[in-house]
Order: sequence, then C-alpha cells, then structure tokens
Amino acid sequence: MHRYRTHNCGELRTTHVGDTVRLSGWVHRKRDHGNLMFVDLRDHYGITQCVVESDSAHFPILERLRPESVVTMTGRVVMRSEETVNRDLDTGEVELRIDTMEVDSNADELPMPVFGEHDYPEDIRLRYRFLDLRRENLHRNIVLRSKVISSLRRRMTDLGFMEFQTPILTASSPEGARDFLVPSRMHPGQFYALPQAPQQFKQLIMVSGFDRYFQIAPCFRDEDARADRSPGEFYQLDIEMAFVEQEDVFAAVEPVMAGVFQEFAGERQVPTPFPRISYRDAMLRYGSDKPDLRNPIEIVDTTEAFRGGGFGIFARAIEGGAVVRAIPAPGAAAQPRSFFDKMNDWARGEGAAGLGYVVYRDGEPQGPIAKNLGAERCERIRQECGASDGDAIFFACDKPAGAASLAGKARMRIGEQLDLCEKNVFRFCWIVDYPMYEYNEIDKKIEFSHNPFSMPQGGLEALETMDPLDILAYQYDIVCNGVELSSGAIRNHRPDIMLKAFGIAGYSAEEVEERFGGMLRAFRFGAPPHGGIAPGVDRIVMQLADAPNIREVILFPMNQQAQDLLMGAPAPAEPKHLRELHIRLAPPPAAKSGS
Repeated sequence: MHRYRTHNCGELRTTHVGDTVRLSGWVHRKRDHGNLMFVDLRDHYGITQCVVESDSAHFPILERLRPESVVTMTGRVVMRSEETVNRDLDTGEVELRIDTMEVDSNADELPMPVFGEHDYPEDIRLRYRFLDLRRENLHRNIVLRSKVISSLRRRMTDLGFMEFQTPILTASSPEGARDFLVPSRMHPGQFYALPQAPQQFKQLIMVSGFDRYFQIAPCFRDEDARADRSPGEFYQLDIEMAFVEQEDVFAAVEPVMAGVFQEFAGERQVPTPFPRISYRDAMLRYGSDKPDLRNPIEIVDTTEAFRGGGFGIFARAIEGGAVVRAIPAPGAAAQPRSFFDKMNDWARGEGAAGLGYVVYRDGEPQGPIAKNLGAERCERIRQECGASDGDAIFFACDKPAGAASLAGKARMRIGEQLDLCEKNVFRFCWIVDYPMYEYNEIDKKIEFSHNPFSMPQGGLEALETMDPLDILAYQYDIVCNGVELSSGAIRNHRPDIMLKAFGIAGYSAEEVEERFGGMLRAFRFGAPPHGGIAPGVDRIVMQLADAPNIREVILFPMNQQAQDLLMGAPAPAEPKHLRELHIRLAPPPAAKSGS
C-alpha cells in the first residue's frame, strides 16, 4: 500500500465498500458526537467523511488536532446510514472507519478559516493566500483557469497556430501605460522594459516568415488596479496571422472564443455569430465602446427634437454645441415618483445637473419637460425612441462625450432597476472602425487613440489627405457583457505609412527610427500584411467564474496598491545590489507633520 494514499478524497463510492484504503489530506472540519468523532478530510479532489470511535487511541489525538492539519488515515470503507447520506458530496454515500492514523503536519491557529466562505479583509486573504486558495470557491476558480488555458491552447493548435515564446527583457513601447523598468548591470544607466504586450515581437514573427503564431503571454503594466484589471502583470492569448484582412481574423478567433465559453458556460447561453458594431454606433446607441448587450435599451439622438424648442435649458445648450441623448425606460410609467427622483439624485452624484424625463401615460406625455416642450415634439421623441404608452424616456444633455458617458451609465442603471437585462447569457460583439487618432485636450495635441501600429483605413492616402480625427483604423475589440476581453488590429506593415502615421502623432522620423528601429528595419526587407488580437485570459476566466473581482481568478495577485503581501514585494534593495547596478536612490522628501 502506498505510504500516503491509495485513493484521493473525492474518489470513494459505494463500489469501494469493504475495501481497506488510505487517504491523505487536510482536516477540513471536525464534529464530536461524544462516542464518535467525524472528520471531513479534504484534498484537491474533494472531501471524504472519516469516523473514529471514542475508545480508539486516535480519538484524543484528533480532539487536539487543529483544522488544516495534514493527516494520513487508513481504514475500511463502509456505507453511511440512509439518514446520514450527504447528497451534496460525491463521496456522500460512504465513509472511512479509521483504523490507523498518522499526523503529517500540525497546523498553527488559523488567521482565517478555510471551512465556509466567510468574507475576510483583503489584506488577510492575500497575506495568507495559501490558506485562501484552499477555500472551495477560489480553488475552483483556479482549476477553471487551468482548464480554460488548456482549452485555448488546444483550439489554437487545432487551427494550425504555432506557440512561440517572446522575450521578457525588452525595450520600452508606447502601449498606453507605464513600463516596468529593469536596470542593466552590464550597461550602467540603461534599462530594459518588461513587455506591456509582445506587440513588436509578434509582428516580427510574421515578418520572419511564420504564418500563424499564438502564446499565452505574460504582460506587465505599471497601472492602477480596477475590479477587472490587476496591477503589475496579466496574461493574454496573444495571436498574430500573416496575409489576412480583418474578417480573416474574426473567422479564426470567433470560434475559439465562442467554443471556450460554450465549453465552460454551464447553463448559460453563448449566442453566435457575434454582431459587428462600429465604434461610432456603439457610442451613440450604448454610450460606451464596451456595450452590455444583455440590456435591450438603446440610446437615441433626440437633439433635433429639442433644438429651438420650449425647453429652454436644452435648447440653449444645443446652440452651444451640446447634444441630447434619450434613454428609453420601458414600463417605467408604472413606477412611483420616487423612482424618477432617485434617478435624478443618481445623475447628480455622477456630476451631472440632473436627468430630465418624460412619462407617457394615458395617451399623453407628462412631466416638466413635456409641459415646456409641447405635445408635438414629445410625440416625435416617442416615435424616434420606439416608445409606447406606459413607457418613460430620460434625457442626458451635454457635449457629445459627456452626454454619451452619462447616457451609457443611465442605460445600465435603468436596465438594472427595471430588471430588463437578460440573465444566464454571454452576449458578445465586435467593436470595429475605431478612430486612428484622438485630440488630447490637456496637452493640446493629436495622439493615437488605440494601437499605434494599426493600419489606417485608406492607407497612406488617408493620412495625407484626410483630417486626422476623421481617419478610421483597422482596429477592433471583443466585448462580452460589457467587459472588453480583447483588442486587436490589422497592422501597419509599410515603413512609409508607419513614419507618416507616427509623424501625425508628433513623432519625428529620427525618434521613430530610434524607438522602433528593429521593426522598421524588418519592414524594409519585405513584410507581409498581417493582423492579430490578444484576448485577456484573466478576464475570460473572471466572466466564466462569475467572479466580482479579477483577483478571484489569479493564483497570487497583488493588492490594489500593487503590493505582494505574501512575498513582501516590492521591497528595498540591498546596498550591494544597488552598487552593482550603479544606482543611487533619490527618495521623495518625507511629508511634513501636520500643523
């Protein structure tokens, strides 16, 4: 018999009754019934109930043993009595009668329990992550993550993609976030950058004559944490393809994404094909380029219905360049007045002056806006929004960006408040036709809006003849249930187009040569048209696990301050190490004590 186990703790069934077996695991829970003690023994695979009688020499040992101690138990498998069968456990029809037991490792008093799913402060959970990972939900999430990655890898290989590994120590790249820098000992005063993404390398793989590449790639960005973004590092399914147009990328990637979600979605639906929505339409109809299509509400532009009308606040704002976005609220006429008041309070909490509305009840428009605007214009708005009697319509009035933002948030709040959103479904879409450039109001300059290495629609001619802010790019995102899972693009593979595109964004030819010389040199020796995408692994798993925070699907995440509480990072460097790197610290001045 094996020293530690003949079976795992999720394996025993009624077919094993009468067998002598050995199990090893953690003491999950103990229940002392006086003449009997029941011990739930847990390992990676499940839980088995073990039983010892009070006259056994092992009884007092188990009495003293703390939860999470590791033990090896040998005994006979017996049937549970009918009234004690646990239908929630795979092993719930049997139990192990303990004959011999060995304590492999005693546990100290726990800083947090493993049994149960009690909510504990994040700092305790991260400091004792090894305990947190033993808990059922988190353990299941990490197992799911492993299965999802295996599925992604298998699907990509089946499609003829080859997996390559790109460098971790590399040069800085303008990916939109701050780099993590690594000092070079051999080249004093110079630094490597950890890759924000394998962007340049995967394009160089295409230039090198390979046709289809993928990688489960680690990416590093020095940015703040969010619920759906981990500080420090994350993983993505990095993909690149040669001799493709945008639809070729969609045709390859959509079945992979749909297939993975269908494999692990359980009862939830994954409708296909994914609809294509232009960036412009997404901002107009949903107020976001990450629309949650489970919500049936669509925003409508009703600016013209208010222009020159009797509702003076909106009419004057429109003359100053504002727009009006209408957010239908189906069935809201039946809601009490407090519903509308709370929506206005919410809007003021978002920094807006309020959220005007019209209620369509008993065949006529009602409310302050309706009184001032008039029945004819209100009827026009009702028709434009496809509203019916019994509905209400809310309005956001601001400059286009502000109106879109408020309307988009109001759309989601109304959908949730009125319980309109679909449940048990993953609604995907492609967002396409992103602007190539945007205007930075703070720095008063034009800059790339998305990916600087994208091919502009119209190529060199568009860059030379069009207003930069009107140029669209072959850029696209995959969005699922309001979460961006992926960004991608058809790449700019021509040096002349690349130099012109970066020039519009304020980069001199010399600067482009200096910062992206490797890629430019490669393009000058024959580069195929190519494109790719990079779905985020962490966000995919987060969606499938229905986890509220991305840290719930990562083995050892940092906290919101980008600290690893378990390993104690970041930490001061040894003076000897700093001398080897030729680095002298210049810490910020200490804050003065309060007066």
